[in-house]
Amino acid sequence: MNYKIEVVLEHNVKFTSFLNTMIRDFNNEHSLHHREVRKEGSRQPINIIITDHVEKWIGGITAEVYWGWVEINKFWIDEELRGRGLGKLLLEETEKIAIKKGAKKALLTTYEFQARSFYEKMGYEVVGEIKDYPPGSSYYTLVKLLI
Repeated sequence: MNYKIEVVLEHNVKFTSFLNTMIRDFNNEHSLHHREVRKEGSRQPINIIITDHVEKWIGGITAEVYWGWVEINKFWIDEELRGRGLGKLLLEETEKIAIKKGAKKALLTTYEFQARSFYEKMGYEVVGEIKDYPPGSSYYTLVKLLI
């Protein structure tokens, strides 16, 4: 096979899309779970939104249920509302909904400077750590058994 290698030091959306397609196709071919989760309706989204008195978004959580897991993707609350139990309320509600949708475990990631201690208080356990990412901090993967 004749080929050449090119180095491009800028974002290339078309090339990234190509790689995503090729990896997805490979995973679909070799993993029933990957193939099934890509079918319409197999990922079950959860979005809990907090708004203020003028309907401005001031926090919330996004997650997806698949493979018997709930993956917490994004979770943020305006600083003025923190420390009032709202985060606990949102996370517990997300877990309840996820259980009803068939989740038995929960997965999330966080940085050392974000909310690791909060998640641990909520029953999550660190199962992975990448040290010095970003420099001087760590990046964690946490899981929780829901039932």
